[in-house]
Parts: sequence; C-alpha cells; structure tokens
Amino acid sequence: MTTPADTIRDLQQKNRTLGARNEKLVELLRESRDQMTLLRQDLEQMTNPPSTYGIFLEPAKGKIDDPNGPIGRTGGASKPAQAAEVWTGNRRMRLNVIRSMDVADLKPGTMVRLTDGNLIVEDCGYPDHGDLALVRETLPDRKRVLATDHHGEEFVVKLAGDLQAKVGDTVLIDRKSGHAFEVIPKAEVENLVLEEIPDVEYSDIGGLTRQIAQIHDAVEMPFLHPELFTRYQLRPPKGVLLYGPPGNGKTLIAKAVANSLARKIALNKGHSEEEARRAQSYFLNVKGPELLNKFVGETERQIRLIFDRARDIAENGRPVIVFFDEMDSIFRTRGSGVSSDMENTVVPQLLAELDGVEGLENVIVIGASNREEMIDPAILRPGRLDVKIRIQRPDEQAAKEIFAKYLTQELPYAAAEVERHGSVAAVVEALTESVVERMYRTSPDNEYVRIRYADGSSEMLYFRDFNSGAMIANIVDRAKKHAIKEVISGGADGITEAHLLRAVREEFAQNEDLPNTANPDEWARISGRPTGRVVDVQVVQHDHSSDVLDDGPRDGAGE
Repeated sequence: MTTPADTIRDLQQKNRTLGARNEKLVELLRESRDQMTLLRQDLEQMTNPPSTYGIFLEPAKGKIDDPNGPIGRTGGASKPAQAAEVWTGNRRMRLNVIRSMDVADLKPGTMVRLTDGNLIVEDCGYPDHGDLALVRETLPDRKRVLATDHHGEEFVVKLAGDLQAKVGDTVLIDRKSGHAFEVIPKAEVENLVLEEIPDVEYSDIGGLTRQIAQIHDAVEMPFLHPELFTRYQLRPPKGVLLYGPPGNGKTLIAKAVANSLARKIALNKGHSEEEARRAQSYFLNVKGPELLNKFVGETERQIRLIFDRARDIAENGRPVIVFFDEMDSIFRTRGSGVSSDMENTVVPQLLAELDGVEGLENVIVIGASNREEMIDPAILRPGRLDVKIRIQRPDEQAAKEIFAKYLTQELPYAAAEVERHGSVAAVVEALTESVVERMYRTSPDNEYVRIRYADGSSEMLYFRDFNSGAMIANIVDRAKKHAIKEVISGGADGITEAHLLRAVREEFAQNEDLPNTANPDEWARISGRPTGRVVDVQVVQHDHSSDVLDDGPRDGAGE
C-alpha cells in the first residue's frame, strides 16, 4: 500500500528529472539561438555590398543638399548634413558623411571608407604605401611642395595633416590624389654613413699627446671661445686632415673630438658635469669607397645628401663631425685617373660643400688617409682642410702609454708574476717594459726588411719601424688568448711575461708573410721614413720552427 510519504518522494523525483531535462532544453535553445545569430550575421555580411575607399581632400564648400532633411524634428537636437571632397575611382567627388562622424575631424590625405551608396562611414588613417618623391622646393603657403620622381618629372603635392617636409627629404606620395603622407628616412645616406654618438675619450688614446693637443687647438678652441675668435677676426678652420701609417689612431682621435666637443660645450653653457657627460654629439663616419657609383652624378648627389644631413643635425647647436676615412680613395688628384676621370667632378662637389653659400655652422670635416700625397691639392689648401696633423708610428715611450690602455690592473695576472714583482701594479710595469724592449730591439732577430736606394746605399728596417697601436692591441689580445688556453688545459691562471713575448713573436712572424715587394717605392712611405727612391726590397726571413726559449723573462726586465 502506497503511503503519502511514498507519493511525495515520487513527485520530488519526477520534479528533479523534469528540472534536469528543462536545463538541458534551455542550454540547447541557447546554443541554437547563438548559432542562428551567427548565421544571420553571416547572411547579412554576404548580402552587404563591398566597401570602396577614397582619399579625403577637404570639407565640401557651398550649399549641401540633404534629401532626408536634418535629424531631430521630433524635438531632438538638429545636426545638419555634412559633405566632403574625396578622390575615389580616379575622379574627384563630393560625398555625404555619416552623421555619427564629424567632417572637421578628418585630415586632408587620410583614407576613408565608403558604402555602396558612396556615403563616408569611417576614417582609416593615412595610407602606408605609395610612390617615393624628392622634395625640391617648399611653396610659399608651406602646405605644398614641388617634388620630383626618379624619372625627374616635377609635380606639386599637398602635405597631409601636420606633415613637415624640407628640401631634400624623400616623401611617400599618392600621385592621383596629390598628397604626401610621410617623410621616409634617407636610406641612401644611411647606407653610406654610420651615424653615432661616440663614447671614445682622449683618455682612451695612448701615445698621441702632442697630436691631441693640436686637434684641440684646431677644433675645440673655436667652439669654446667663439667671442675671442670674433674679436681677433680669426676664422675657425673648416676641416682637419689626419694622415700617417695605418693603425695608429686616426679614427679614434676623430671620435674623441666629437665626444669631447659636446661635453665641453655643455660645461661652457653652465651645465653640470653629469649633464655634460650626457651631452650629445654626432659622428658621421662616411664609408668612403661606397660613395663611388658607376652612374653619372650619383656620387656627387650622395655627397650633397651627407652634408645636408650634417647641417640638419647641427641646426640645434650640436657639433657634428663628418669623418671621411680613406679620403684618398674618393678625392684623388684630378687628372690622375687611369680608367676613369670621376675625380674631375667628385672633388669640385666637395669643394662646393666646403666653400658654398650654405655655411657649415657647427660642422667640422675630418679626413683620414694613409696616402695623403694622392689627395687633390685644392682640398688641402688653407681655407678648406686647414690643419694637417701627422699621426706617426709610436716610439718606445708612446708604446708604453698604449700598452697602459690594454694591460690594466683589472686583468688576471699569474700568481708567480705577482710574487716575483711584489704587486699587480709592479707586474703591469714590468711586463710593459719587457714587451716594449722586445718590440723595439735592433738585434738580428728583429730585422724585417732591407731596402736599397737609387744612390746605391741600403738600410735595414726593423720591426720597430712598423709598430702601430693596432699591433699593440693585437699583441695583448693574443697574450690573453694564450692565458685562457693554458687555464683550459689545466695550467696556471693569469697572464705571464712568456704569454706576451710569445704574442710578440707570433705577431712579427705573421707580418713576415704579408709584405708586397713588387712596388719598392711603397716601403719608405709605409715605414714613415722616406729618405730616397727605393729600387729594391728584401724581406728578412727568420726561423720560427723552434720555440723561442730566449724570449723568457729577463733579469731586470721590470727595473
């Protein structure tokens, strides 16, 4: 017999079952509704006509017809119809603007989206593609420029929005709508120069104290004391030529000038030492041979672009160094070409930049060359590259100063060396003395080249006659590598005198294989000691088959 309690339990069970079924049904209905919504949206998108695009030119002027009349006739705020001039489909059209947009917010040159009925409904920003053109002239209204394409065809375009373009800028344009949208960085100049803010200081350069003082007088003094130069009616030099054998610091000096100049100008203006250290200068390192171009007029045009860049940077008072490395490869003496006479036009272009009506305020030209005799004399005359500074090969004292930049007390030195000399500072001094003595010996094992002159005399040149700052840096690097390899193989840690002397031996041995004896006249110039015409060169060969035991530590080497 069923009791009332059993009936209630059955009803509760049925209720729970129906509730679960109802929840499943609700979920299915919700999913069906979402799917129907997506299908309806897809159907609407399939039935919507495609949009077209145009370039907004300006708001429409004059009376604007509104076939639908103003909105808000039932008491709301009334908003009049809007129209705009748009370039679309290769023609200029007056089109209505959707009421949710304000035509005043549209900037000339922006791309707009149009409906099938040619109603402006969206601002899409400026186009990011188009043709490139070179600005030749800015028109008086400052809103239009005269530009040319790569074929030389001239045309006038409007500057879109707040775009600012100067003569010489490359701009992105739309020829059909007649607008320029963006200034494109000068890729040609970027490929030719390395624009940087150097971090090299005079203290990083060793063995060139006299040359640094000369370039300070020539370059920094006119910037730091312009009132005195004006008072004495003294014209600052326009440029400096650094010449001499390779690897002796010509590029380092040029970079240090740019850095030092910016810092001292900031101090001169009353800035703090910290602000002066952050002061910016620019060093345009021109990749000389890459200036050369087979097309007529291209090299000259690229020189103009480089000086335009320098003037632009220097406009706000920042010093700019334009550094021409390997200057003899670009600006050779006119008429000296064998298969080309390009120097006949390239040299006058540089002279025009140095002497032209557009001044080189805050711009200093520094040239570097290993073959100064090949540079056109017109460039080197007073009034152009006024100051000529010879960067000589280091003597023994200069070599010690250079070693001090690379053999520092922060490096790890062998415990035996520290015990032998008493302190790390004494080790550095002793190793420097030893390796410099080895490099500058005039003993048979340091003989390098015997040269014979036209008058019958001969001279022996030693390795000391060909030492350079770059060679010293390489010797220290070799010694470090030997010390690392010794640690890896289980030996003692730290740099030793033997590592340095072995590095000297290896550096000299490798240089024996490099000389070219085909042109004897080159040797007097390379050594930096021209004493006559050389007619014969003989490289001295040394036996390096056995280990150099006599290059070990010498008694009193550090005394």
